[in-house]
Amino acid sequence: MATSADGPAGGVPDSVDGPISAEERSELLALRKRFPAQRRWRAALSALLITLAAVLAPLSAVAVWVTDEMADTGRYVATVAPLARDPDVRDAVTDRVTDAAMAKIDLDSLLSDVAPRDRPLLEDALGSLRGPITGGIRDVVRQAVASFVASDAFASLWEQLNRQAHAAFTGALTGDSDSAVRVRGDAVVLDLAPVVAQVKQRLLDSGLSAASLIPEVRTDFTLVKSRDVQKVRTGFRALQIAGNWLPVVTVLLAVGGVLLAARRRRALAAAALGIAAGMAVLGIGLAVFRVIYLDHLPADTNDAAAGAIYDQIVRFLWVTVRMMIALGAVVAAGAWLSGTGRWAVRVTTAWETAIAAVRQAIGITTTGPVGPWVHRYRRALRWVVVAGAALALLLWPYPTGLVVIWIAVVALAALAVVEFLDDRRQPGAAGVSSA
Repeated sequence: MATSADGPAGGVPDSVDGPISAEERSELLALRKRFPAQRRWRAALSALLITLAAVLAPLSAVAVWVTDEMADTGRYVATVAPLARDPDVRDAVTDRVTDAAMAKIDLDSLLSDVAPRDRPLLEDALGSLRGPITGGIRDVVRQAVASFVASDAFASLWEQLNRQAHAAFTGALTGDSDSAVRVRGDAVVLDLAPVVAQVKQRLLDSGLSAASLIPEVRTDFTLVKSRDVQKVRTGFRALQIAGNWLPVVTVLLAVGGVLLAARRRRALAAAALGIAAGMAVLGIGLAVFRVIYLDHLPADTNDAAAGAIYDQIVRFLWVTVRMMIALGAVVAAGAWLSGTGRWAVRVTTAWETAIAAVRQAIGITTTGPVGPWVHRYRRALRWVVVAGAALALLLWPYPTGLVVIWIAVVALAALAVVEFLDDRRQPGAAGVSSA
């Protein structure tokens, strides 16, 4: 029997055909049992890690919101500052300050300087005019309040109050109450005493001497009201501590799940879509809680102002939700298109054909020495584009969903340039490729 160079001398027969021994059969069966079991174990663990990442994603967003939005004074003030320009909030503050001032300015206070012997005659003379006169006074006071609330001075005062009270605003869940924002039972309130003082001075300047009767009035403007304020302090503290670590843990779980999977592209798409779904659930929860929150406010609460305050405070969460949904969709689409599925191949083929048609339409048959170089390193160039897009997203201070979309569009344009410069369909490209 003829042997190869690696024949009997090498201990390896040139043919493995023929019956196998009982010992070899036993080893083969053991391998067949072990590898499927190991594959099932890895698939189960991969699915578990990806599921945990999807569940922790919305919790991570909340933790980052607590840490960045509530613990950072600049971010908090930047968030609540626009409320001073919100029409609904202005109306609510105007009503509250007007009510506080009118509690001390009424017709009786205006008649307090009239001699006692003349007051009965004056009151009889006024008769039914008491109501209109009181209403006129209220109109004057409200106009002065509205004028101040619409001014830049109020916007500055609003920022000043919130900046000074930032530590106590976090006291919504920690119990701190050393500044203008305090926790009172189930509500977080902002003391408008400085606003009343400014309005008092404006009334005096306008000639309404009765405004001097207004003492130092402490009137509260509710920022947040919930029966659960006192109950969730422990959770707030836990989220504040976990704010820096929970997102990292979530990413590591997702990466681990992808690396353990046998089909990593499919696992990456599943992880991206799972995290996007978790963030969508958070968005739905924010919308549902808004309705529940407004429905449980006291009857005399300005619902429009309360809704504006809620929307502004959770604005960062909404931005994060939209950004993560957009990012999940982009990553899942990229993972799918880079695969070998039938529809993915059709899409990528159509993409390449369209770019080739553009080259042909503008009369470019070759890109010179650049073409073969791009063809040789096209995979590396594609990864450079993907890495650049990921780096841009990581370095962006506070990315939004629109930022994610634009980064994806720019990356797609860069990939189109790489495809445009690739000369693989030109003569000689095959030789370059084989090299």
